[in-house]
Amino acid sequence: MSKWLDNAVFYEIYPQSFNDTNADGIGDFQGIIEKLDYIKELGCNAIWINPCFLSPFGDAGYDVADYCRVAPRYGTNEDLKRVFEEAHKRDMHVLLDLVPGHTSVEHPWFKESMKADRNEFTDRYVWTNNVWEAPEGMGSLRGISERDGACAINFFSNQPALNYGFYQPDPEKPWQQSFDDEGPQATLAAMEDVMRFWLNMGCDGFRVDMAGSLVKNDQEGKGTIRLWQQVRKFLDAEFPDAAMVSEWGEPDKSLQGGFHMDFLLHFGPSHYNDLFRCDEPFFSKRGKGDISEFVETYKTNYNKTAQKGLICIPSGNHDMDRLARRLQGDELKIAFAFLLSMPGAPFIYYGDEIGMRYVEGLKSVEGGYNRTGSRSPMQWDDSTNAGFSSAPASDLYITMDQGKDRPTAKAQMADPDSLYHEVKKLIQIRQSSKALLSRGTIEFVYAEKNQYPLAYVREAEGEKVLVIINPSDKEQSFPYSAELKDALYTIGGKAESKDGTITIPAQISLFLNMIHSQLMQCPGRCNILRLHHHLPFLVLWENRDHLIKLQPFCQIKCGNRQSFLKTGAVTVQPRKPFPAVKIFFCQNL
Repeated sequence: MSKWLDNAVFYEIYPQSFNDTNADGIGDFQGIIEKLDYIKELGCNAIWINPCFLSPFGDAGYDVADYCRVAPRYGTNEDLKRVFEEAHKRDMHVLLDLVPGHTSVEHPWFKESMKADRNEFTDRYVWTNNVWEAPEGMGSLRGISERDGACAINFFSNQPALNYGFYQPDPEKPWQQSFDDEGPQATLAAMEDVMRFWLNMGCDGFRVDMAGSLVKNDQEGKGTIRLWQQVRKFLDAEFPDAAMVSEWGEPDKSLQGGFHMDFLLHFGPSHYNDLFRCDEPFFSKRGKGDISEFVETYKTNYNKTAQKGLICIPSGNHDMDRLARRLQGDELKIAFAFLLSMPGAPFIYYGDEIGMRYVEGLKSVEGGYNRTGSRSPMQWDDSTNAGFSSAPASDLYITMDQGKDRPTAKAQMADPDSLYHEVKKLIQIRQSSKALLSRGTIEFVYAEKNQYPLAYVREAEGEKVLVIINPSDKEQSFPYSAELKDALYTIGGKAESKDGTITIPAQISLFLNMIHSQLMQCPGRCNILRLHHHLPFLVLWENRDHLIKLQPFCQIKCGNRQSFLKTGAVTVQPRKPFPAVKIFFCQNL
């Protein structure tokens, strides 16, 4: 697995809505480059960019017309290469969105496949042998060309399905090919060429759209797993560091196929929607939600992975309602405390870090339909069009949130109590604790049906952190024995432990350090702190807007001498009668 995934925190960029630098109302690559420092300052060190390839945009770019050429509205291939280069200068990584299941009807492959005379692309898509026979269980295009047949579609009628074969072809339907047949193998080879092209350009890997749907009639996923195992051999041979993240929703299958991570989906069996996007979300302060089925499903999938890969829980994405459609205020902060303390690499959808709202009542744009309200332009500041674009409002890709109280990045960065700063603090704490990183183990200690709170223990390399989360507006308690003195993070008040029961106030998140380690990363992004003489006391390291409680140390030195700023000091009193120690601290550089 790519080592950088161990501490990755991703930021999803919907490029057309992120930052417009040429006043055409649509975001672009230069706009992404301009905001890389904002993303890094938040704490994210990896980016997922939604499809940016040439497209007629019938489905916002998920209908690709040329996989190796970017859409001119975003810039050029060279501009995208610069995105990779500028990200790498900041020790950040970039994933592109690969759409292997279908293309646009405008793709040259499809135009060639429509011809009656047999050619290189005749078997590139799933076609039946006559126009009156539709592929069973799938929509189709018929009567569109001289070719006698119906072509399967995956979603919209402008998205013909690429042919990767059928798991068990029906012998009475000769048009159903096996994965090993020449046509499906040629399709896969072409997709590997696409991956090779962008990886050579500097891309660090791919998020793969609907990765589990490629081989048809494959209910158990065995054929599709085999397909991705073939891709894994190609990547291991040529690009062993390339990261692969699947939109599959079944981590055991995805990881068998050679993916490093799999998304929990907002549809299917994961119960992800029980968290944030149902009538009574668990993270609502009303306290009427239920997280138990989510936890049971998560544990099942987690155990199946055998810690060979990661399960990703996103704050949202371009296909979901905004997190802030059903949660507000401290509910959002507590939701992020959960998202940023779970295993796997977190994914933050652009604008969720400032609580951007779902924009109600919008007309569909580029096939968005009900998803359009989650794709509105990023709100940067209080200038024209919230700083997204200097184009007339009528030219914007999607209408902006018109509310006078709409959140902006500028306002939230200036407010130390904002959601932005809470997310930033949580990312810093996550990065400071091995237990809270992607590969730390998890054990749920309280997640009962229709009950609050949620509690779990994260552990890695001698560190152990107890996470307690109570989104409800009522005091809650649960059976567990733990000292509550060494809090890495808290919001909403203090907890009490007595006679084997922990009682916590309403709307609280609490991370408790249960086992101390002997090294800690400086929050000021300097080198590793050095332990000289171990004594049993706690060091408080204050850094601008956050307070991090470090492990037992005696004399501490900041590794980056040249940037060491004597802007303050903390006097530390030991637990036992040893001399107090004064520690200078450095600010973020």
